[in-house]
Amino acid sequence: MTNPVLECRNVVREFSEGVTTLQVLRGVNLAVQPAERVAIIGSSGSGKTTLLQIMGGLDDPSEGGVLVNGAAMHGTTETAKGELRNRYIGFIYQFHHLLPEFTAEENVAMPLLIRRESRPAAFEAARSLLGRVGLGERLHHKPGELSGGERQRAAVARALITRPQLVLADEPTGNLDSGNGEHVLGLMLELNEELQTSLVIVTHDHSIAARMDRILVLEDGILKDSA
Repeated sequence: MTNPVLECRNVVREFSEGVTTLQVLRGVNLAVQPAERVAIIGSSGSGKTTLLQIMGGLDDPSEGGVLVNGAAMHGTTETAKGELRNRYIGFIYQFHHLLPEFTAEENVAMPLLIRRESRPAAFEAARSLLGRVGLGERLHHKPGELSGGERQRAAVARALITRPQLVLADEPTGNLDSGNGEHVLGLMLELNEELQTSLVIVTHDHSIAARMDRILVLEDGILKDSA
């Protein structure tokens, strides 16, 4: 049996509001296998984004922990967490989070440059992947010069440029019309299959969830299999 790419072990997340403690996640357990596609659905405010941020080391659990490729994501230094993220994880958000002052090519090359790969190699990889997502003619355009669908395709390329073992996606098509949304999702699934990257998508869209291998529901802070 292969080791999970991602494990959540009894993850609890509490927030204090004055004298009140709000428990958003109540002992979440999850194992994601290599190349597996998992959808997490739930009502607005159910804690889906909080869970995704904890998986990626962007937030800390109140209790429990997360393992990425067997390494603890929490209880370590910010530098160590950053190295784990850069080595193993790609992120795709509802809003693209591209850096506005850089071109599409520069934005996509950035994770490789952070890894200290050579500029020629990083930019060659960025051009190749941007070509794959249909942006080969838009390399030198900044985000403000791209359409919403183009920006999100560039964000998908940036997430996958390091060939991560895991992609965490938070409503990746939620800001797009149906045509662009379908295009972006199709690219994500195609590249997931080609690169054998595990994919965890938080979504409210049941048609997207239905295209995953497994659907989980987050309800009252508890993650369970979809009925």
